[in-house]
Amino acid sequence: MIDKQVSFKEAFKVWVRVAINSFGGPAGQIAVIHKILVEEKKWISENRFLHALNYCMLLPGPEAQQLATYIGWLLHRSKGGLVAGILFVLPGFISILILSILYAAYRDIGIVAAIFFGIKPAVLAIVIGAVIKIGKRALKNEVMVTMAVLAFVAIFFFQVDFPYIVVVAGLTGFIGGKLWEEKFYVIKGHGEKSDGDSGYFIDSYIRPVKPSPVKTLKTVLLFLSLWALPLVLIALWIGMENIFFSEGLFFSKTAVVTFGGAYSVLAYIAQKAVEDYGWLKSGEMLDGLGMAETTPGPLIQVVQFVGFMGAYRFAGSLDPMMAGILASLLVTWTTFVPSFLFIFTGAPYIEYLRGNKNLTTALSGITAAVVGVVLNLGVWFAIHTLFGKVNENHSLGIRWLIPEWATIDIPSLVIGLIAAFVYFILKWDMLKTILVSVICGILYHFAFS
Repeated sequence: MIDKQVSFKEAFKVWVRVAINSFGGPAGQIAVIHKILVEEKKWISENRFLHALNYCMLLPGPEAQQLATYIGWLLHRSKGGLVAGILFVLPGFISILILSILYAAYRDIGIVAAIFFGIKPAVLAIVIGAVIKIGKRALKNEVMVTMAVLAFVAIFFFQVDFPYIVVVAGLTGFIGGKLWEEKFYVIKGHGEKSDGDSGYFIDSYIRPVKPSPVKTLKTVLLFLSLWALPLVLIALWIGMENIFFSEGLFFSKTAVVTFGGAYSVLAYIAQKAVEDYGWLKSGEMLDGLGMAETTPGPLIQVVQFVGFMGAYRFAGSLDPMMAGILASLLVTWTTFVPSFLFIFTGAPYIEYLRGNKNLTTALSGITAAVVGVVLNLGVWFAIHTLFGKVNENHSLGIRWLIPEWATIDIPSLVIGLIAAFVYFILKWDMLKTILVSVICGILYHFAFS
C-alpha cells in the first residue's frame, strides 16, 4: 500500500539525503536517486524514471541534477523542483569553494602539492572508465562506433567545437532513426505505463499538467531574465572588459552545450579556458576535476574552480580571494539557472510525449558522439599529465599533439597504473581509487622530494 500523499517536508529530507550522497559522477548520482526514489520510497516507477532520465540526457547540463529537479517538479511542481535542484548543487558548491581557497592560498605547501600530484593519475583512470561505461551503453553496433570515431577525430585532430559535434550527432540520430531504426534506436527506456507502475506514488496519484503556451512563455522569460541578470549588472557597473563579464558570458555559453555530462564538455572548457583565455594551466584542470570527483554534487561543478582561478589571477585591483569567491558564485549561477529553465519549460511537454522514438534516436546519436569526445578528453589529459612538455603542430588543417618523450613523468605513470589496477582489476570505487593515488603521491613526495 502506497501513501496517497508525499509531504513537502518529507520530500525535503529525502532531497537532502540525495544531495549528501551524490558522489561518483553522473552514473553514481543517478544510481543514488534510483535506489532512494524507485527502490526504497517507491515514489516513481522504473518506466517513469527512465522516461525522465532520457529527457534529461537530451538536455545540455548535468543530467543527474536535472533528473532530481524533474522528479521534484513531478512531486510538488515548481517549489519541489527548485528545492531538489538547489540542494543537489549546494554541498558541492560549498566543498569546492573551500578547496579552491585552499588550493589558491596553500598549493605550494608540500603536503597540498603531494595530494594533487596523486589525484591527477587517478582522474585519468576514472575518465577512461567513463569512456568504457558510456561506450557499453551507446556503441551497440557499427554505426554507433563509427559516429564515436568521427567525433573523436573531429575534436582531437580538427578542433571542431563541441557544440557543432552535438548538433550534427543529434540530427544524424534523428534522421537515421527514420531511415534505419534498428541501428539508431539503441538507447531505450521510454515506455507507456504498465501494470507494474501502479505501486508507485507518482504513477498512481500525480496526473500530468496540460502544457500551457502562455505559462511556458512566462517561465522562459522569467528564467532568461534571471540567467542574464548578473551579466547585465556587471556590464552596467564595471563594463564588459573584465574577467567577470568574460567568465559569465563563457559559462553561459557552456551551459547550453554541455550535452553528455561533465566529462564530454571538459575538453571544450579546457580548450577555451586553458589554451584561449589562459585562466589556468592544463594540470590545474585535472586538479579541479579531482575536486569535483571527490565531493558531492555534479561533476560540472568543476567550472566553479575554473572561474575561481581565473578571477583570482586576473581580477585587477580587487582582492584576489574575494574575486575568486565572487566568480564562484557567478559561474555557478550561469551554469545551473539554465537547468531549471529547461526542466520547468520542457517537463510538461515531455510528460505528454512518453514513448516518442524521435527523441530517443537523437539521444542515441549524441551519446555515441559523446564517447568519442570523452575519449578525446582522456587522451588530452593523459598527454599533459604524463609529459612535462607537449608540442602542438599544425599541418593541412590537422592539429598534432606531440609529447617530448624525454620529459615523461615516471612517478605519475606509476601512480596512474596503480590507480588503473585498483579501479579496473580490483573494482574499487572512485573515492577509494583516488584515496590510494593520494597516498601514493604523499609517499613519493616525502621519499624523494
